[in-house]
Amino acid sequence: MAVSKVFTRSVIANYGKQIRAAPREVIFNRNLILSALLYATSAIPATWDQGSASVIPSLPGFQKHFGISSGTDAGEIKNFVSIVYIGYAWGAALSFFVNDRIGRRWSYRLYIAIYIVGQLVGALAPGLAGLYASRIISGWGIGSLTVVGPMSIVEIAPAEIRGLLAAWFNVAMGVALTTAIFCVYGVYAHIGTSRLQYQVVFFSPCIFMFLGIICSFFVCESPRWLFLMDRHDDAIDTLVKLRGLPADHPRVQLEIYEIETSIQKERTRFGGSGYSSNLIGVIKETFTVPSNLRRVQQTLVSYGLAQLSGANSITSYFVPILTLLGLGGGTKHNLFLSGMYGMSKLFFALIASFFLIDALGRRKSLFIGASLQMISDIYMGVYLRYKQEDNVSDASSKGAVAFIFVHAFGYAVGLYILPYVFGGELWPNRIRSFGGALSSSFHWLFIYAMAYGTPSLLKNTDNWGAFIFFAGWCFISLGYVYLMVPETAGLSVEEIDEIFKGPWFNAYKRSKRPGSVSRVDDDNVEQLKVEASKGEVDGKI
Repeated sequence: MAVSKVFTRSVIANYGKQIRAAPREVIFNRNLILSALLYATSAIPATWDQGSASVIPSLPGFQKHFGISSGTDAGEIKNFVSIVYIGYAWGAALSFFVNDRIGRRWSYRLYIAIYIVGQLVGALAPGLAGLYASRIISGWGIGSLTVVGPMSIVEIAPAEIRGLLAAWFNVAMGVALTTAIFCVYGVYAHIGTSRLQYQVVFFSPCIFMFLGIICSFFVCESPRWLFLMDRHDDAIDTLVKLRGLPADHPRVQLEIYEIETSIQKERTRFGGSGYSSNLIGVIKETFTVPSNLRRVQQTLVSYGLAQLSGANSITSYFVPILTLLGLGGGTKHNLFLSGMYGMSKLFFALIASFFLIDALGRRKSLFIGASLQMISDIYMGVYLRYKQEDNVSDASSKGAVAFIFVHAFGYAVGLYILPYVFGGELWPNRIRSFGGALSSSFHWLFIYAMAYGTPSLLKNTDNWGAFIFFAGWCFISLGYVYLMVPETAGLSVEEIDEIFKGPWFNAYKRSKRPGSVSRVDDDNVEQLKVEASKGEVDGKI
């Protein structure tokens, strides 16, 4: 009996009850699912590039044409690996001026077009200068896509499964990472030494992303963006499609009311029309309102800690790190292990999205993920320290392989998915585009710094010290999450504003308020409207 109570009262069981309590039309909605899937494909260019860039220098055709002698020397390939992130940051920053002017769907199409141009330039580049130029152009499109993708998913998702749907962005990242690595493996195995080897890798994702442009004409625009543009009739029609409920249903009525009230409050306080391209007003709203400043802090710190945990450094320099651990081999062997590593991140992201992010909540997921990464970093650091003295056993070498994958799992559960979720869900409607652009731009600049600096970090810390450095930041992450990261799972986008009010160092005292928007009736709607007019609504739906 006691055992059954543990399961029936567990976090996952409560999450299941919330899903069952929601109208079926809201959760199992074709328009919602297809739209979220399409916006999730915004992630594909980012990790296709990351996955292929980590192994494409191993292709003989690439080495011959661009004069690179080794794909296992981190110092020799660091410019090729890292320069793309300058374009990422540039694209993410500029996306603010586009996202709210032309909408989420047209932004998606524009950024894909820029990415395709960059890939074609890279495929046809006559030398390193053209290759580096193509990396920046492609990065421009990729960085912009990483802003519009998570933001669009958050804006269309119901509260009960917002984390799950937003995590599909990271699942798409895992699919692209794995596919890119095995694409390089395939061309190495089946195409002779020539430019065609790397040209296939550059051009392949362009075909899929072009199909994404076509599909974008058949999915839903963000209803929150439509409300922001004062296109109320279009916004209501879109929300009805996404929820699968009639416009007069209490749940839909309440969601419409919350969105409109939130936007109106923001405009009343800071002025401005439907376009949030009023840069001065948006900057003022972002950096002078304490609750918004907390959002800036949380998104930037989350993105920074994700990189300082070492996960992307391992991915970007996977082959050199395998060699350091004594696990490397021939080109085929390295490419195969890289592919398996990418595949593991995909499955781990799937597990996290369906069973952890919404079910366990944001805080617990971050605790589990950062802890597993810290343990793995410590093991690999200690292993390297003794390996360099030729004092390791065969069992410990196998352990090093295992902990690389444990590290990937920990990253997928916490610091891989959740910064993207935070970057989309934490911001108020009027400044969501600016907040997403700001945090994503910082994210890519930080990755650039880490990607460029990792070879020096490895060299200057005798290799093993880099992993202890990463472990230290994972430990700091645990303290940061405990003190300053509030729980947002299950709250509507508009409700989140309440939990960012008050002292910064009190997240551990705050928990998600009980209740669910699925349990809404006409009396609740009318009561909340009355309370809202008095300034008393505090997200108790």
